[in-house]
This record gives sequence, C-alpha cells and structure tokens, in this order.
Amino acid sequence: MDSSQSRPEGVLSVLDTDLYKLTMQCAVLQFFPKTHVTYKFTNRTPDMRLSHEAFLWVQSQVEKLNDLFLSSEEHDWLKSKCPYLKPEYLGFLHQFRFKPSQHVKLQYVAVSETHGDISLLVEGLWVDTILYEIPLLALVSEAYFKFCDRDWSYEGQEKNAYGKGIKLLRGGCVFSEFGTRRRRDTETQHRVIQGLKRAAQECQGCSGKLTGTSNVYFAKQYDLQPVGTMAHEWFMGIAASENDYEDATRTGLRNWTKCFGKGVLAVALTDTFGTPAFLKIFGQLISEELINHDASNSDSDTQKAPTYAEIFTGVRQDSGDPLDYINTMRKFYETMNLPNGRTIVFSDSLNVEKCIEYKSKAEQGGFKPTFGIGTFLTNDFKSLSSGAKSVPLNIVIKLSSAEGRPAVKLSDDLGKNTGDQEEVEKAKKQLGYVDKHWEGGNEQSRWG
Repeated sequence: MDSSQSRPEGVLSVLDTDLYKLTMQCAVLQFFPKTHVTYKFTNRTPDMRLSHEAFLWVQSQVEKLNDLFLSSEEHDWLKSKCPYLKPEYLGFLHQFRFKPSQHVKLQYVAVSETHGDISLLVEGLWVDTILYEIPLLALVSEAYFKFCDRDWSYEGQEKNAYGKGIKLLRGGCVFSEFGTRRRRDTETQHRVIQGLKRAAQECQGCSGKLTGTSNVYFAKQYDLQPVGTMAHEWFMGIAASENDYEDATRTGLRNWTKCFGKGVLAVALTDTFGTPAFLKIFGQLISEELINHDASNSDSDTQKAPTYAEIFTGVRQDSGDPLDYINTMRKFYETMNLPNGRTIVFSDSLNVEKCIEYKSKAEQGGFKPTFGIGTFLTNDFKSLSSGAKSVPLNIVIKLSSAEGRPAVKLSDDLGKNTGDQEEVEKAKKQLGYVDKHWEGGNEQSRWG
C-alpha cells in the first residue's frame, strides 16, 4: 500500500454518500419525522476482523463527522442538479449536523491478541440518523485496508477502471458507479471515477453510456449526474413503524409518489419483502388521494386512475437470479398490458461479463437495462505478494427497528434475509413468502 500522507482519508462531505439516502431523508422528513429507529452493523466476512489500531482510527473518524455540514455552494448545486428535492428539505439539510456522540454506539470486542469484532449501533429519529449508514461502512472498509491488509497498491486503479469502462461502453451498457459503501478508500473512488470519465470521453461513439455516480459528492466534483431512488430501508421502516407488512409496499409507493410526483425518481426496488408480494401491490390502481392530488394540479376534471406499474418507469433488481427476474417482470408487464421499454436497473454484485449477459437477456425481454456497479469498481485489487484477489469486506448496516418493532428484509434470495429471525418468519407467513435460493448469492464469498 502507498503510505503517502497527502491522500484524502475518511468522509469528505455530508454529500459523500449515496443519493438515495438524501431522497429517502426527504421523504422521511415529510411523512415520518418523529419515527424512532435503530441500525445495526453486520460483517458477512467474519474472518476479516479489525485490529485495535484500526478500530481507534474508525472511532476518531466517526467523531470527525461532527465537523461536516452542507456548504452554501453545495446547497445551491443540489438545488440546481436535483430539483426534485423540496425547498423545505434543502433547508433542513443545510442545518443538518451529524451528532455521533448522541446517535452512534461503537465498541471493540477483542477475539484475539491482535484482532476483534466491531459492535456498531445507530439510534435516534429516522430523519436524524438515516445519513450514517454509508459513511460508517466506508470508514470500516477504509480502516481494514489501511491497517489490517496493506498488501495492495493504488497502482493501475485508474487504468483498470478505464478498461472496464471501455468494455462496458463498447458492449452497449448504460451504467453508473455505485461503489461508495464498500470502497477501499476515498482515493480509490477518485481514481475509479477518473478512469470511467476518461473512458466515456474517449468512447463517445459507443452505444453504451456512463450515466453518473450514486455518490453525490463525487457527482459534484466530476460534473456527473447523481443517480439513485430508494433503498430497502424505505419499505422496512414503514412496515416496522406501522406494524403492517401487507400494506407497507402500498404506503411506500403512495408516499414516494406524493413526495416527488409521478414519474420522478420512479424506479422501484421490488425485493424488500420478495418481488411476488411487491407485484401484487404494483399492479393495483393508485390511491384516490394521489388522483385528487393530480387533479388539483390539472385542468382536467376527469382522470383515469393508473396503476403504480404505469406511473413508475422501471424496477431495480438487487437479489436472486437476474435471469429469472427478467422473466418475472416480462410476464408481469404483459399481464398488465403495458408496452415494452420499461427500465430494469441491475445492482447486485455485478462485473463486466454479467452486465453484458444481462443486457442481452433484458433487451430480448423488451426492457431497457441499466447497471449500478459497486464493489467491482471501487474495491477490485490484487495482493502484491501473491497476485491473488485481495478480497473486499462484505459489510452492511441495516435498519434494525422502527418504533421499537423489529425491521426485517426478505429479498429474493434466502441468503439475503436480514433481521430478527422470529420477525422474519412472521413476515413470511403474513405475505405468503416462499424461500428461494440462488447459487450465485453466497454472501460470505461474494467477491472472493
């Protein structure tokens, strides 16, 4: 590892996060401003532990989150670049401050003389704590590769990203960089985006396109479009806070549309409680209050009620077998008598070869595929000593509870079920969920 002291480290800005954290915070501010939540950290690669020195660095960086705030320049940029973010929300974000001493409980649990596990809990109002997830994950990953595994180098990272970008663009793939949460460190993400931008500039005649990055800070730095809509957390929090799994999807879709409008940020994540349960609601007519809301902004006295599937431009696939998902969505849209051309965003453990394969299959099914590529871009290294793959950490922070009730995620793959097991079984029973297992979904060896 290059130990140059001039490189940036840690979290650089309030905007050094994924766009969907801001969009969800905007919706939470409007609909759930008093909801109390907790989040918990899980290391799905438990043999890759932090040293005490690494833990102390994480601890110091978490304390530094106190110093971050949205500058006036960043506020104005967001207002211009993301017009769907309401003025009330931008005013809230301008005043927002991380308060880790109030919200974050971080402990080191030694398991040997040299290494230990991290216990990490975030607790507070949903609107105040929703922005911790991405910075905390990025800090833990950076700490591991700064102190525990130093057998790697930045050399070739920009070139590697450039090469991947060229292959994707020549392969006709429309894609974005989604790698903040598990990036090796800040410097790596800089180099990756530089390589992708260079590829896009040199391949302007290609059929593919670099559409942007999920990281709002880097979107501003590199004049890219920030990309994202919603995460599982949105539906999980609603289900737990209202103690209702069967209606959580409807509430989530309705409130999302009320917050941003029809066709805005309109790619729906389908797998929080399993795609089959989601589609039962997605195919229903939108609520009467949405029709009335539209009518108040229209010259027409009569409007035909559309379904949620009609007003959302596409869906995101984040678990399970992507090829099965294409078939499921094709059959669903055919049943709904909706035309071809809907978007599928693939975002689960992608690489160049998978993107090109899924693109072909999705287009055969009548879809416009796009790809959110994360860890394959921002944490793809080789060991200097052996030449073998330098395995990334597989770490997550998930919503654990809302209003004192457990929050769970079922997904389209058994390996991605998260949360209190008793509550998971309760949700499965209520929703008629059928367990699925995808051979490509092993969480402990996902990038190894």
